[in-house]
Amino acid sequence: MTELLSLHGLGFGDCGKGLFTDFFSRQSMSARRRTAVVRFNGGAQAGHNVVLPDGRHHTFSQFGAGTLVPGVWSVMASPVVLHPGALLVEHAALKKLGVSDALQRSLIDARCRINTPFHQAAGRLRELQREGDTSGRHGSCGVGVGETVRDALAHPDAVLRYGDLAQPTLALDRSDTVRLRLLAVFDAITGPITASHAWQQEITLLRSMTASRRWLDGLAPLLHACPPQTSTAISARLQACDTVVFEGAQGLLLDEWHGFHPHTTWSSTGPDAVRAVADDLQLPGRVQHFGILRSYLTRHGQGPMPTHDSALDMLAEPHNASDGWQGSFRRGHADAVLLRYALAAAGSLNGLLVSHLDLFDRSLPASGLQWCEVYEAEVGDGDAALCERDAQGRIVRLLSGRVHDLDHQTRLTALLNRARPVYADAPVTSAADLIARIESIAAVSVTHGAYGPTHTTVVSPPLSARQ
Repeated sequence: MTELLSLHGLGFGDCGKGLFTDFFSRQSMSARRRTAVVRFNGGAQAGHNVVLPDGRHHTFSQFGAGTLVPGVWSVMASPVVLHPGALLVEHAALKKLGVSDALQRSLIDARCRINTPFHQAAGRLRELQREGDTSGRHGSCGVGVGETVRDALAHPDAVLRYGDLAQPTLALDRSDTVRLRLLAVFDAITGPITASHAWQQEITLLRSMTASRRWLDGLAPLLHACPPQTSTAISARLQACDTVVFEGAQGLLLDEWHGFHPHTTWSSTGPDAVRAVADDLQLPGRVQHFGILRSYLTRHGQGPMPTHDSALDMLAEPHNASDGWQGSFRRGHADAVLLRYALAAAGSLNGLLVSHLDLFDRSLPASGLQWCEVYEAEVGDGDAALCERDAQGRIVRLLSGRVHDLDHQTRLTALLNRARPVYADAPVTSAADLIARIESIAAVSVTHGAYGPTHTTVVSPPLSARQ
């Protein structure tokens, strides 16, 4: 029977999903097991870094992060929002690394919604508008995934899907309908922000009457190399595999329903999303779910992060910068309150994976790495449904609301924005100390630990080679 593994970030992203997907893919292929990686959520806003021992590096956006392993297949399942132009760009980058067959080893579900250049422009315009009216950015990656989902929910009968690209007339009609619909929204906006260079750059694309045709013409190589697939064809390929790794995008603290609204992704990131895809593709067997953590907390873009410490921002981060569309890349101390919340949102897990355990071999600030046990915050009488408190009135646990209750998640965001971390008396002194603290509040063990950026640094058990 096919072994089914799924990998889920338990933070705000950037936890090491690329590293562990590459590791499990290599482990499977070394045992001569046919292997595939399934992207089950999100879109091209993913940034999963894989570094090889010889120094080659790739940031995976849409291809599965096992693609650097010869013979491993990538599958973009139906919930994935596909950015076809970006996929071609990523393919070209992989070719420069010596991987020439990434598209030939890929299957794209015909039902995948298409992230057009017009959705990307609209998403950026919407974020610029938020900045201009002082409501504040939400933390968009600037790729247009959220705008694609928003548009599909509002106009379900006019969604452009990957299978439609094989019908040029239909694809052109739907693409230009998207362009005109979004142009009508943003051309009506007035105010100082519309005079900015950034605004004019995006609105010019929406006004272009030739942009749809030029964009679609450029996608011909993709359709030739990777034609749309039915769920039946994808199911047959995966059932012929010995190992299937489900690679999540973003983290559970950014989940569309469990994250802290509005600083979230338009995507479900947890085990339930994997189960839905596995059922859709009729994959027999039980999925083993693994949660992934960094040794310290990180967050890219806007949103609450109680343990952020500017002293930690000096930690080297070769593959995440603060100068992109998303904004600053922040670092914070380990946070048991957020970990408890993420574990509850994930439900039953089979194990935990921890990356960046080499942190303790680096030069840390004088205060070291702290362990946040609880928060202090002003909690009103109407906030009882948001959290559990200890005898001193400090917040021990954050509580999810009813299913799809974004008002509850918005109130959680406000609570986190005024929360002050309370740290344990002793800082975290080693990888063994950190793992012990994680396991003290988790119902499962840490099964693997990574002490560097490559698959060769992954250890299981996580301390066996380090004690």
